[in-house]
Amino acid sequence: MGVDRTNLRPIRAPFHGIVLGRQAISLGQIDLPVTFRDQSNYRTETLTFDVVGFPGTFHAILGRPCYAKFMAVPNYTYLKLKMLGPRGVITVGTSFRRAYECKVECCGHASTIIASKELTTLREEVVEETPDAKRLSGSFESAEGSKEVLVDPSNSEGKKVRIETALSSE
Repeated sequence: MGVDRTNLRPIRAPFHGIVLGRQAISLGQIDLPVTFRDQSNYRTETLTFDVVGFPGTFHAILGRPCYAKFMAVPNYTYLKLKMLGPRGVITVGTSFRRAYECKVECCGHASTIIASKELTTLREEVVEETPDAKRLSGSFESAEGSKEVLVDPSNSEGKKVRIETALSSE
């Protein structure tokens, strides 16, 4: 975008959930004016963006803070965003073709990340920490000091639940 990095405000809050088990550190925050529509009917508000240094299909992710500031309503089915402008409703949308192109591009970036050396190392760490396969097969081992109790004693189905015997009466 041609914005000098000296305009970024430092931020210490990391992103989570971008790459499994890792956090992404933001390069900083910046306030930028965002305008929807054209000269005949438009809205401009200043939004705060967290800037990150990794590639992705989104150049900017507009989420709840944007929707709240513009009082906008997204419709994910029709790929539309509607908000009130000075001369009526402003509708911003895209085509299903463009949404598909973004999805394909996103898959390409995901493939690059999956092939990265750091993620390979992460996979090896996760495999080492994986619990015993017998425990993953759906078998349940109750803890010591538990007992089976009927969920509904008046019902003849006999469904039971296990509870700890050392629980307080509360």
